[in-house]
Amino acid sequence: MPASEGSRVAVILFGAPGSGKGTQAKVLQKCTGFAHISTGDILRGHVAAGDAVGGEAQALMEAGRLVSDELVNGLVRERLQRPDCAAGFILDGYPRTVRQAEVLNQLLSSLKVASVVVHLSVDYNRIIVRLASRRQCPRCGAVYNLDSRPPKVGGICDLDGEPLVARDDDREDLIRRRLEAYEQETKPLVDYLARSGPVYKEVNGNRDSPEEVAEEICRLVGVG
Repeated sequence: MPASEGSRVAVILFGAPGSGKGTQAKVLQKCTGFAHISTGDILRGHVAAGDAVGGEAQALMEAGRLVSDELVNGLVRERLQRPDCAAGFILDGYPRTVRQAEVLNQLLSSLKVASVVVHLSVDYNRIIVRLASRRQCPRCGAVYNLDSRPPKVGGICDLDGEPLVARDDDREDLIRRRLEAYEQETKPLVDYLARSGPVYKEVNGNRDSPEEVAEEICRLVGVG
């Protein structure tokens, strides 16, 4: 890894919604043994629990808008205190704004954590097709794509036989809104993160094979 031996490491994985961050984070988790922290999964957990955080997050996500910096910063700060982050962690979907990145840099500095940024660059038209074709198992969370990674039996999870569902936020109109929000609020991160200190790597995520992308990322961060 691009850090001295024995130091804690944060791999910051970012890109537009649908760029493949979740898939690549799971591969990196196997390569490194680090905790995988997905802000999207954390927020969906609150939505499923029906608590106040979940109610606020659901209203924003259904409108195709991003959750407030203050809310997400607090959730990440709390998550990094857990024991599974002791060696290192992979941040998937955070930061999304320059303000979030500034808070994260301060937090990592206080925790004495080194960091490497991996930016997945994917054409937006490919993202729209990819997300509109995505299906997920409501029981185990396995993700399929009707075009590139279909289940063995149409509409059924390979692992537990549960009928697959489309996520509410994978409707094309919401996908376009999310990409617009990303373009306006998150893309400035490219310039900020490239100059703010962490090791910065950009990876072409347009390839059809997730395995090829994963192999390059593992090589760039010094594992695998």
